[in-house]
Amino acid sequence: MTTNLHLINHPLIQHKLTLMRSEDTATDNFRRLLREISQMLAYEVTRDLPTELITIKTPLATIQSPAISGKKLCMVSIMRAGNGMLDGMLDVLPSARVGYIGLYRDPETLEPVEYYFKVPDDIGERLVIVVDPMLATGNSAIAALNRLKENGAVSMKYVCLLAAPEGLAALQDAHPDVPVTTAAVDEYLNDHGYIVPGLGDAGDRMFGTK
Repeated sequence: MTTNLHLINHPLIQHKLTLMRSEDTATDNFRRLLREISQMLAYEVTRDLPTELITIKTPLATIQSPAISGKKLCMVSIMRAGNGMLDGMLDVLPSARVGYIGLYRDPETLEPVEYYFKVPDDIGERLVIVVDPMLATGNSAIAALNRLKENGAVSMKYVCLLAAPEGLAALQDAHPDVPVTTAAVDEYLNDHGYIVPGLGDAGDRMFGTK
């Protein structure tokens, strides 16, 4: 198990995650719940952002008040399922720049295949928050972080909805400098590389493609 793990067990997040897990939850509600949980995870993953005091005027007085300082943010979605988390994150962090990494998992090898990559040119000057609902084998996450580092990213965090112990271990081994924030660590991966008990294929359930 990774030592750089932040497991968020807030009752609201756990309640909404339970609803998402249910096979009876329809596409529209699944998508809404993912967005809502992502908003809450955005608060948690940015909990340690540095602040500085700035001078402002309220209607009654001039004060010194805290504002975020330091590195600007970049959200990177691992498509396609990551886009569902991205929407919720941007509700809370609307000024963040956005990057996309298109990956799909080869059904035979379970290895990631890249089909799209686009990130801001100044990504090395930003805190990069990578989002994808499921951390299963860890192969896609590792490939995404590799590509981001190759393109200059130096400060990154990884946020997912669910993680498998196997994926966490693989990600920690490949990128021990990248902390992981998740709402749950499930039991294991099955022979098809799916998280058990999990919630099925997040992309398919989000977009109604299966």
